[in-house]
Amino acid sequence: MKAQFLIALFAVRSGRMFCEQLDYNILFRWFLDMNLEEPSFDATSFTKNRERLLAHAVSLKFFDAVVRQARKQDLLSDDHFTVDGTLIDAWASMKSFQPIEPSQDSGKPPQDGGSNPNADFRGERCSNKAHRSRTDPEARLMRKGLGKEARLSFLGHALMENKNGWCIDLKVNKATGYAEREAALDMLSRQVRKRVHPKTLGADKGYHASDFVDGLRSMNITPHIAQAKSRNTSGLDGRTTRHAGYAVSQRIRKRVEEIFGWFKTVGGLRKTRFRGVERTQEYVFMLGAAYNLLRMSQLVPTGGGT
Repeated sequence: MKAQFLIALFAVRSGRMFCEQLDYNILFRWFLDMNLEEPSFDATSFTKNRERLLAHAVSLKFFDAVVRQARKQDLLSDDHFTVDGTLIDAWASMKSFQPIEPSQDSGKPPQDGGSNPNADFRGERCSNKAHRSRTDPEARLMRKGLGKEARLSFLGHALMENKNGWCIDLKVNKATGYAEREAALDMLSRQVRKRVHPKTLGADKGYHASDFVDGLRSMNITPHIAQAKSRNTSGLDGRTTRHAGYAVSQRIRKRVEEIFGWFKTVGGLRKTRFRGVERTQEYVFMLGAAYNLLRMSQLVPTGGGT
């Protein structure tokens, strides 16, 4: 687990590369309690032990322990939160996105290219209902906005507290049109089970839906959501948007992009290195713990200074 944390913190691209760096990086050896003469472990150790880490939810427990430590030091708020989602490219190419039930005779000439055959999608309508990736069946075809290309992706979600921009919870699921709102309610429900009762939740227009607003109000959470005036939605009007707190939440909610920015640039999450939701979720929790520990190092005052 400590090795996985170093991989997340220092953006090491793979377990094999980490084992190579372990031969000459004294800092890594010190953190792992290894002396200079002790041989490095084999890269297959990550593969053999990953199932054990997944079975016991080690990354989640580590992430929650870091959040609890911040809460004990009064570094975060339990009142005002922000939620947002981002696309994570899957470790699968578009060539692997093929019909679930291929036709007997497509009318196209045989493909060539050996182990990397040519692919021609012209005239073919690809959809998540009729197609699946042979490389990663849990990946889904999705685009983030109008005019942008659709890619095989997962959806990553972050729940941020507004006081210091801490990452409170994370969730990875399949990329669907309603996954963002479902993930937000799941993360908030987990906070309630931990005896944290948010008062407000900031979000962008993608969360302005009647069922989501009603779900927040049933949990006694005030929805500070950007209004989507072009949609036929209800539940969010001047009784909420007229207050100064709504404007504050709308201004602060943009800080959640700092979490996603760090994850994708430093943590290497622009494209996941793992197949499936479960393994990607495990790595995301490790990234969240690393991000929060860096935040803690900046927020906790050090002794001996002014």
